[in-house]
Amino acid sequence: MMLRNRILHRRSPEPGRKQRRFRERLQAYRAARRGRPRRQIPRAAVPSFFTLMNLFSGFLALVQIHDGQFAYAAWLIVLAGFFDMLDGMMARLTNSQSLFGVELDSLCDVVSFGVAPAYLVYVFGLSELGVPGLIVASLPALCGAVRLARFNVSFDGEKKDYFTGLPIPMQAAATVALILHLQDASWFGEPPFSIRNVLMPAVIVLSALMISNIPFDAAPRPSPGYIRAHPYKSIGYLGGVLLVLFLQATGLLLGLVAYLLLGIGQAGYRLVRAILAAPDPTDTAEPP
Repeated sequence: MMLRNRILHRRSPEPGRKQRRFRERLQAYRAARRGRPRRQIPRAAVPSFFTLMNLFSGFLALVQIHDGQFAYAAWLIVLAGFFDMLDGMMARLTNSQSLFGVELDSLCDVVSFGVAPAYLVYVFGLSELGVPGLIVASLPALCGAVRLARFNVSFDGEKKDYFTGLPIPMQAAATVALILHLQDASWFGEPPFSIRNVLMPAVIVLSALMISNIPFDAAPRPSPGYIRAHPYKSIGYLGGVLLVLFLQATGLLLGLVAYLLLGIGQAGYRLVRAILAAPDPTDTAEPP
């Protein structure tokens, strides 16, 4: 018994010894840090926060799709688009545009606007079509990744007034608007408005537009100078926002259809003008 008490006494530390050692080390660390300048939060953290909220919204959309809540998932993808718009605005306001921000934005976009809409389309109806439905449902993710990679390679640090190819958030919004509008429609599923005849062509066309060379207008900047320089474009986007606020899913679909038709129509008009303005090679030939 005496031997055991000696061993326990030898092993038991002095009361409060560990606490004193910890306080001494903490004081020494604070003294060493006292002379160093405090690191400031980088300005890039502000837009990056909204970029990560974009990704978080896309993740929540995937969870809702898994649970069969298609309407919640659709509006979460729309919310991701709202955060995607905010991170660009914050980057310009804080003058913190960087290659890191561009890469992070693309990584988040490929999930929120590529993978999430693709999974939504597949679970919503294309899974019933077997392998063809699986292939078509993967197109938003595949073409969206190509679209973002092409944008990153050609990005020169300045925001332009147009995009080459349909922006991936617009593709996701159009897909979501179509599903929201058709989910509760009584005629959806009846010929000729079956899933095969409506959803599959729409997904194929939207995916092809992303990797096309058709220029689409970029979102307007909320500044007095931009509004004075582009009054009609600003009024058009304001009208689209009002449509979404008052008509919700139907307004979102109508606004995006108008956006798509405007971009395709302008590209077709420029193509026709270029063809008509091209000189006829027979006119320049020398007379015999």
